[in-house]
Amino acid sequence: MTVRAQSIPPRHYFPEHAHAWHQVVYAISGVLTVAVEGQSFVISPEQAVWLPTGLRHRVGSLLGAEFRSLWIADEAGEGLPASPTVFGVPPLLQALIIEAAEIEGQDDGDGYAGRVTTLILDQLRRARPLPGALPWPRDGSLVELCQTLYADPADPRGPEEWGRDLGMSGRTLARRFEAELGMSLRSWRRRLRMFKAIELLGGGLSVTQTAMELGYGSTSAFVYAFRTDMGRSPQGYMRGRSADPDARASPTFHRRSS
Repeated sequence: MTVRAQSIPPRHYFPEHAHAWHQVVYAISGVLTVAVEGQSFVISPEQAVWLPTGLRHRVGSLLGAEFRSLWIADEAGEGLPASPTVFGVPPLLQALIIEAAEIEGQDDGDGYAGRVTTLILDQLRRARPLPGALPWPRDGSLVELCQTLYADPADPRGPEEWGRDLGMSGRTLARRFEAELGMSLRSWRRRLRMFKAIELLGGGLSVTQTAMELGYGSTSAFVYAFRTDMGRSPQGYMRGRSADPDARASPTFHRRSS
């Protein structure tokens, strides 16, 4: 296994490419977008993406990020997924990845680096896939729309208003959005708000401040939406994250109609 420490500036993408080895992409700070097989996902420092050998992909960032790439030989990747996978990164795996980057290239006379690598591979095999990852468009006007909403989740514009701004009908926009991202704009915005809520609450904002940042009309409306989507109140969810390390890495979205 080889580890590389990398940084990427805001609104920058590495060109599409592939490797002759497996790769784990993990942001230690900031938010990354990873495009692969016609899909694109946003990942935070609580998530990573597994990319099997030979898979063409593109990595970028909306606001800039510092990240670590783990390059893993085919034989070492036995038992790991055969398809691209977004998974939760618990605190132990976070610490191991950071440590592996710190000791990369140092002499391993006592076998310490080898033990760290073995633990990382064990953790990757135990990692939980995340079906609730936030999808992201690959190109064009939908990228502008999603970037704007990510920066300002309180933006009130719906399909009709966005369609006018992007030079198409609201119906065409809604159709394109669902075809490319697999969900309606309304559902995507709701999922975005939950991702941002977890980020803001984890950063120390109060429930009321978070509700206002996300554009909810009242704290109670935010608490109701959060409880419906996440299965518990914001306070209960954050207490659970503190008590259960796995919960911090694996937000679970409850199914709702669009």
